[in-house]
Amino acid sequence: MKKYIFSTAAIVVGLTVYAASAAADDPVLMTVNNHNIKLSEFEYLYNKNNSQQLNKQPIDEYIDMFVDYKLKVADAEAAGIDTTAAFLTEYSQFRNDLAAPLLKDHAVEDSLLRQAYSHYIEDVNISHIMFHNDDTSEENDARLRSLAESVRDSIIAGNMTFDEAAARYSIDRGTKDRGGNMGWLIAGRYPWAFEVAAFDTPAGSISHAVNSGYGYHIVKVNERRPSRGEVKARHILRLTRGLDEAEAARQKEAIDSIYQAIMSGDDFAVVAKSESQDPGSARNGGDLGWFGSGVMIAEFDSVAFATPTGEISKPFKTAFGWHIVQTTDRRQTATYDEMLPKLKESIAGDSRGTLAARSSLRRFIKKYDSHLIDSNLDRIETMIAANPEGLDSAMRVTLATSGIDVAEVNGKKIGISEVVAELPVSVALNAKNGRQLIASTANDIVEKRTLECAAEDLALTDTDYRNLLNEYRDGILLFEISNRNVWDKANKDKEGLEKFFKKNIKNYTWDKPRFKGYIIFSTNDSLLDVAYNYADSLTTIDPAVFARDMRAKFGRDLRVERVIAAEGDNPITDYLAFGAKKPVNEKTHWTHYRAFRGEMLDAPREVADVRGKVTADYQQYLEKEWLKRLHKKYKVKINKKVLDSISK
Repeated sequence: MKKYIFSTAAIVVGLTVYAASAAADDPVLMTVNNHNIKLSEFEYLYNKNNSQQLNKQPIDEYIDMFVDYKLKVADAEAAGIDTTAAFLTEYSQFRNDLAAPLLKDHAVEDSLLRQAYSHYIEDVNISHIMFHNDDTSEENDARLRSLAESVRDSIIAGNMTFDEAAARYSIDRGTKDRGGNMGWLIAGRYPWAFEVAAFDTPAGSISHAVNSGYGYHIVKVNERRPSRGEVKARHILRLTRGLDEAEAARQKEAIDSIYQAIMSGDDFAVVAKSESQDPGSARNGGDLGWFGSGVMIAEFDSVAFATPTGEISKPFKTAFGWHIVQTTDRRQTATYDEMLPKLKESIAGDSRGTLAARSSLRRFIKKYDSHLIDSNLDRIETMIAANPEGLDSAMRVTLATSGIDVAEVNGKKIGISEVVAELPVSVALNAKNGRQLIASTANDIVEKRTLECAAEDLALTDTDYRNLLNEYRDGILLFEISNRNVWDKANKDKEGLEKFFKKNIKNYTWDKPRFKGYIIFSTNDSLLDVAYNYADSLTTIDPAVFARDMRAKFGRDLRVERVIAAEGDNPITDYLAFGAKKPVNEKTHWTHYRAFRGEMLDAPREVADVRGKVTADYQQYLEKEWLKRLHKKYKVKINKKVLDSISK
């Protein structure tokens, strides 16, 4: 039923755009079919409508449109559309998505954002020991954590150095032979748990064991310094990795020669394109873009940051080969406000993304007294234990029909039948896992219901949220009921459309004659003749299937089009029907064509001749007739005093 698709993020921003009266100053503007509509909702939609118009619409004009709109919504409710599974699923999803950013614990979110930013304003030099993690079982996880903590304790106690422990235990082959040293790190490049250990551990200290998702680590912070920001640089590289001594010496001679040429005035970017052996940057004149400390290998990093802006370094060596670097620009770390979108994106992408929401959930669970009913879970556990192995489906039926309540949210019980319906079918229910599986599934339902309660209550206290929610809800209902009574009906009611056309045929005229008929296209003359003769032998032709049937009989080298065209509308019909010169189009293979059963019409004879306009007019007619019925069917009462208060 996805007829109205909104960006929840954009809607939340929009909450601040359309201000409405506080709840205490939000009187009822009108009643439609005994449903109260508050002033804030009318003002919200009126202001939104005017923001999308070039000229402001007077309230006395808009009020009539608004009443019609609400009458249609009332008709949708009377038709039960708001109780269908499709509607409830879509509406609930939108409500929960819209409420989620408003319900989360903003104090927790702010703390996480501030903590993340604090890492960007410092660089840390660290060493680490990574412990093997090829087995993700709980037992092995506990063993690795214990091993990591014991190694940390041994280092602190002085029984071994960090370097010795790294060489002995670390599985990081890139750092274990240099005491686990990773050099200088910048924030935002490692798993959050590892980043916290690196940036929140004091200099000279060793973190407790931390699981990065790739394994357990202990992290030693060697040094801290204020962030050096970022530099923008370009370089020229002559590779030496894998070369023998003589060839490596020739590369040194090459880089020295390149350096002298640049210092003599040759353009750095031009030389980089022709001489650099770094294919990734050479095509861009050696440009590496912006980077911070720790992104490049240590030797390169040091030279790039040490070289003054605009100047060129002397040739220097790294593990890759010989480089020349020109530092072209530098900038300080962005402010907190400047980095906020990036910080929010990073938090949403890892384990921190749910912390603010989980904090709010704990508060709502307490508020609504959401809980599992342990005594009834005990009863269910006993029932499952008494069930013979292998009767999983039978046990599910027994439980589902037992009438036992397993949880409660805001005073409303959740029955075992609802939980059974949500149980994963891939896992057999038995004495060993039954209680845990049911409790876990029931808890998921409890959390969902708790948040739904919070979202419902939010609509009572947050006017902007309520108005957006009502707009989306009514939009779904309006589309569906309009489709039933107007749009879909006009397309499917062939008899009604034909009657409407005949009754109003004087409204459908053309300013000049039109050719009406078929055009048979082919890739060659012989096939065109055969197809034309076959078509001409048919006594009756069904326009709905004629083109399809001809293609099915004669294959892909034949195409049939039904046309209604005036002179000047189409070069081909101009040639076939109006005596124009045959068009030449070398880009198409449909070079052979003939008109079939064509005729010239001065005016439309049937609906098909002007279907688009007739259908649009019929839809307008159906809507007017529908609105007449709605005004008779449902009572509308407008509070003139409230309406006058906003008209002034």
